[in-house]
Amino acid sequence: MTDCIRIAMWSGPRNLSTAMMRSFGSRADTFVSDEPFYGAYLKETGDPQPMMDQVMASMDCDWHGVARSMSGANPERTPIWYQKHMAHHMVGPIAHHDLPGLRHAFLIRDPARVVASYAAKRVMVRPDHLGTGKQVEFFDREADRLGRAPPVVDSADILRDPPAMLQKLCAALGIAWDPAMLGWKSGIHETDGVWASHWYDAVVSSTGFGSPDKPQPELTAEGQAVADACRPGYDYLAQHKITAG
Repeated sequence: MTDCIRIAMWSGPRNLSTAMMRSFGSRADTFVSDEPFYGAYLKETGDPQPMMDQVMASMDCDWHGVARSMSGANPERTPIWYQKHMAHHMVGPIAHHDLPGLRHAFLIRDPARVVASYAAKRVMVRPDHLGTGKQVEFFDREADRLGRAPPVVDSADILRDPPAMLQKLCAALGIAWDPAMLGWKSGIHETDGVWASHWYDAVVSSTGFGSPDKPQPELTAEGQAVADACRPGYDYLAQHKITAG
């Protein structure tokens, strides 16, 4: 399909991903989709996530149906379609090559900070919840397809210098920079998933990117083990990240 530029941003959870969706959604030329494979993931795994039944009732839970939609006609007919994807959701029969015509990019975050963010929500987390293994798999496949590394951005770098990092990311994606990406209206947005009321409290109250990350959090032994298990994948992707300099 060539009716628009489709951007698949592969992230882990608790990773600035919703703020990035807000940022792209602030562009007049962009439509955004929020975690379209979430329902299929829950149906496949039965992972006891908050609002599980409401999430599945609110969206298409068929892997192939969602993949067709993401590669199909843009619902809003905008020049750009930004798709916020959670890498750890991709446990079913759909993979990178089943989403033709998309420009794939990767949003990463230090795994210790991801685990700490989960802990603040009092949610149990396993290494597979962070999605770094699937990010690495999709990154390698896209790099092989392109013959070069696809765009990788680190949430910490974005928070340190949003204008510079977003300009670099837009250039890497082949789209024009739009300063409107630096701010958005507070509140729940029409394009948010039904789970926004549970997970998006910080973003809902925001009107732009927050301050840079604070010092590294201390984790429990169990949390540190999860972060340690995910660090090799994070470090591998971080070698390829875009920098502001």
